[in-house]
Amino acid sequence: MKIVATWMGVASVAVMALAACGGAPVPAAAGPGAATTVQSCGQTLAFAAPPQRAVALEQNATEIMLSLGLADRMAGTSYRTDPVLDELAEAYAGVPVLAEQYPAREALLAAEPDFTYSTFASAYAPEAAGSREDLAALGVPAYLSAHSCPDRAPGPVPFDAIMQEITDIGTVFGVPERAAALVAEQRARLAAATGTSTPERSVLWYYSGTSTPHVAGSGGLAATMSEVVGVRNAFDDAPQAWVEGSWEEIAERDPDVFVLADLTRGGDGDSAQSKIDFLRAHPVASQLRAVREGAFIVVPGSTLDPSIRSVSAVEAVSAGLQEVGT
Repeated sequence: MKIVATWMGVASVAVMALAACGGAPVPAAAGPGAATTVQSCGQTLAFAAPPQRAVALEQNATEIMLSLGLADRMAGTSYRTDPVLDELAEAYAGVPVLAEQYPAREALLAAEPDFTYSTFASAYAPEAAGSREDLAALGVPAYLSAHSCPDRAPGPVPFDAIMQEITDIGTVFGVPERAAALVAEQRARLAAATGTSTPERSVLWYYSGTSTPHVAGSGGLAATMSEVVGVRNAFDDAPQAWVEGSWEEIAERDPDVFVLADLTRGGDGDSAQSKIDFLRAHPVASQLRAVREGAFIVVPGSTLDPSIRSVSAVEAVSAGLQEVGT
């Protein structure tokens, strides 16, 4: 068996799409001054012209906008959890930061936005930016990613939804050709990483926690990543995106490989190295073959949320599985 200690995925500008996953119909492309509409979580967002003072309410939305060359259309950003992608850092430096986390409604409105955008529903909570309906009543369309829709049916997050999101943002801002080019690039990268393993191999997606580990179930992006690379998710019978496991149950499932989320927030069991140290010291986990043999693949934690970074996690897991024997 070839043993690898870690395989660190490179976070780069990315989005993923699966042709088999159905997405919302693509709206007609809009020119720079054309009126257009897009659908977002049950709401029709109408634009007489592309927004000029958009606010991205967290980092994933910010990086999609910057990747489409829209820094000059941004009146603000907020809630950065990781260093911005290197290739976007210069553009990001020119965007006003409204708050360390979500801006309060007053701070948001002070920026005079004509569009808001978030990939998490929590941005539109009353204690944050306020509801999408309230913002719409003020003439501020509020886009929310499909994976965060309050009424979304349980199940894996399809990569086509991320592709559709990029297409939507390109349509809203009158730059559909930029969105199409970005999606095409990500399709090619995803295709290169598809089907590189076999379902006989099981993977445990270990996100955080030590005494109570949080691992991936079948209701999120990690489950779809498993399908893409061709492995079996060790907790594919749990319907949640992330489930609280136990080391005794994990030992019974005896995964072949651990995918370790490397989180930057500094909590118990957040960093990849703290996970490795814990696994090697734990009386139950340390006896697992994958732990004894160092069958670990490390990916940045931010890549496991649906975002433009996520394709790099698929690439890292695909490459790591080639390095880790069975």
